[in-house]
Amino acid sequence: MSILDSAAAVAAGAAILEWIHLLTCRHGFWRADQRLQPSGDGPSHADVVAVIPARNEADVVGPCVASLLRQTHMPPLRLILVDDESEDGTRDVASDAARCCDAADRMVIVSGAPRPNGWTGKMWAVAQGISAAQRMNPRYLLLGDADIKYDPDVVRQLVTKAEAEGLDLVSLMIHLHCRSFVERLLIPAFVFFFQLLYPFPAVNDRRATIAAAAGGCMLVRAEALRRAGGIESIRDALIDDCALARRLKSSGPIWLGLTDRSASLRAYRGVKDIWRMVARTAYTQLDYSPLRLLVTVAGMVLIYGAAPIALTVGMTLGAGVPVMLGAVAWALMGLAYAPTLGLYRLSPLWALMLPASALLYTMMTVDSARRHWLGQGAEWKGRLYGGLAADPRMRAGRSMTRSPIGRQGA
Repeated sequence: MSILDSAAAVAAGAAILEWIHLLTCRHGFWRADQRLQPSGDGPSHADVVAVIPARNEADVVGPCVASLLRQTHMPPLRLILVDDESEDGTRDVASDAARCCDAADRMVIVSGAPRPNGWTGKMWAVAQGISAAQRMNPRYLLLGDADIKYDPDVVRQLVTKAEAEGLDLVSLMIHLHCRSFVERLLIPAFVFFFQLLYPFPAVNDRRATIAAAAGGCMLVRAEALRRAGGIESIRDALIDDCALARRLKSSGPIWLGLTDRSASLRAYRGVKDIWRMVARTAYTQLDYSPLRLLVTVAGMVLIYGAAPIALTVGMTLGAGVPVMLGAVAWALMGLAYAPTLGLYRLSPLWALMLPASALLYTMMTVDSARRHWLGQGAEWKGRLYGGLAADPRMRAGRSMTRSPIGRQGA
């Protein structure tokens, strides 16, 4: 066996061992089985106020508002929409949607004030919404995004679970838009990587320290948020949902699950849209550490790249051992990925594309670091995030998570 054959075989063997470890020792993250179960009528007298920040969301905010105002939870949900300096008629579209639901009296639109230093745009908008909601004295706050169509029963089910289990936070990872080829290539992989980094069973284990949430749908006990220092305690967090989850779990239990019923309305038109989303925060999640970036790239190449490399080398040189080991590594990879593909109703054959998905996400992470080093940061909805020119309090990493995958947000 040549040196090249041997190197490919060793890499594939190492990948096999790592996949066995991930399948058996990573809290069963890959099963994608943390789901919100259907509930009965749910508890009464649990007032919920939804706080939705919206910046230039006229194309999606109407269905979002309608889905929230038509929730089956009782008493009826009230909605605070924070118009975060929109320039596209977001306010008018939201108002029209509320009137069509005969629920204009249950929605308040707050005009967002200019963002102070030290705050991210989304957190400042959320803070203004929570301030308005506090005057209604709700038991729970539903923190979400303006580009989501919520299932009619989701608030009732979230509240029922929170009340039954004494949870301070109940969060759902919304079903992301996944129709085009690019979305099918990258979106399920995004969800898979997130589960790998933050295994949902561990998040939901009161004894484990791992904490995470999905910002599109978070039901928060209002009193718990006050005890944790309020939303201002994470005012500089670019990955705000996980930062909030860590603060809340430090004093009470939380729960995170998956859903295929509440769905994102925002389509990704191509790789560029997803690339921009990931590059915004990927290097932030690594605490701007070149060493962590190097380890992340090496890990991604080994875990996801060893199988196709070994197969290619073995088939090219006619060496059976690298082919066999590469095939086993790829099969284990596919076994782990299959439940997430099932969540998105995709063929298991899409597992053959996971190495390509991983390569693209690795490149996005490297580009995120490049942007930071050049002082460019990442632009998101007209605002600059994450570069050397950003607010120093955002660079400090006080509220950052450590992950090679970017997160969506405003």
